[in-house]
Amino acid sequence: MGGFHNLDNRRENTAMKEKLEATRSSGIDLLSLGALVNRLDPGVYPWQYAHSVEVHVSGGEFNVAANLAACFGQNTAIASAMVNYPLGRLIERQVQAMGVTPFYRRFEHNGVTGPNMATVYSDRGHGVRPPKVFYNRAEEAAAMLKPDDFDWTSIFSQGVRWFHSGGIFASLSKTTSQVIFKAMETAKAAGAVVSYDLNHRAKLWNMWTGPDSAAYINREIIKLADVLVGNEEDLQKGLGLKGPDVNKESDLDPAVFVAMIDQAREIFPNLKVLATTLRQVRSANRHGWSAVAWIGGKVYQAPTIELDVYDRVGGGDGFASGLFYGLMTQDDPQVAVNLGWAHGALLTTTPGDTTMVTLDDVKELAAGGSARISR
Repeated sequence: MGGFHNLDNRRENTAMKEKLEATRSSGIDLLSLGALVNRLDPGVYPWQYAHSVEVHVSGGEFNVAANLAACFGQNTAIASAMVNYPLGRLIERQVQAMGVTPFYRRFEHNGVTGPNMATVYSDRGHGVRPPKVFYNRAEEAAAMLKPDDFDWTSIFSQGVRWFHSGGIFASLSKTTSQVIFKAMETAKAAGAVVSYDLNHRAKLWNMWTGPDSAAYINREIIKLADVLVGNEEDLQKGLGLKGPDVNKESDLDPAVFVAMIDQAREIFPNLKVLATTLRQVRSANRHGWSAVAWIGGKVYQAPTIELDVYDRVGGGDGFASGLFYGLMTQDDPQVAVNLGWAHGALLTTTPGDTTMVTLDDVKELAAGGSARISR
């Protein structure tokens, strides 16, 4: 693929270009499909002692589009549900601020019970006290979405190079996976690259189905994907794959993930890229960090660094967005992996779920930069 912007002049021996190709004429670099949420963050206070919160607009699929727009300068869009009430308007304002074009299926709030924009409650923890996450997704508008709620043919006729969705949206209801199927089928017909982040959340799947159904649904979706993001736990719990008997030294050892690649590729020969972050949690605020990806038959690993974490939420989405940018614009897969690794690392140093760093920041760290003061 390497360099969607130069497909007319592609070199025949460039590995990524041979593996991933997308339509050249494009108005949208990446379109995400997923739920938009408000994440309420009391900081280091446990929720039962919280007296104030920060509000972060989030959503696993949205975060990728927002990062690509705000940090990487790409033209991105989000297809999602939107409720016409103050919480919805708060989210709309942030979507606009991040530079993401919306395609909304709008719902009217009844003034009492919904439909609602979901709320995620997530404190940061501190030291040996881990972060805790719980939800209020009652009467969530995104869970009510159906395949025909969007005119996919019209959207993709605008030119979409890359389509992205994930397991969080798929897990919300019986209909959301059907929305993904229809969007992916249209994306494939339009020549777009298709990616899927497993992002397995057992609490969400267990609300209406279970692990067996989750694995079945994810497998059917991934048959249409080119790029899969997910760690070994996602592959086992979200796809039902068997974990190999590998004695790894730590969570930063890619051996388990690499050993599962052949198993995944046997089931999904359509996949051209499989990637994951590698994280060893030493405390809530100190993480070892790396990443690994299988691209076109070869494994690429990013460097390993120690992170002083301010807010860990969104680090994986930060990796995915940086990786996708690298695959879109670079001929070297190692550079693409390092860009994803660097952006995910930097994202954990700022509050919120979406990027607050610049492309120069990412490139500097990806090339081996340090935290010395920039004067």
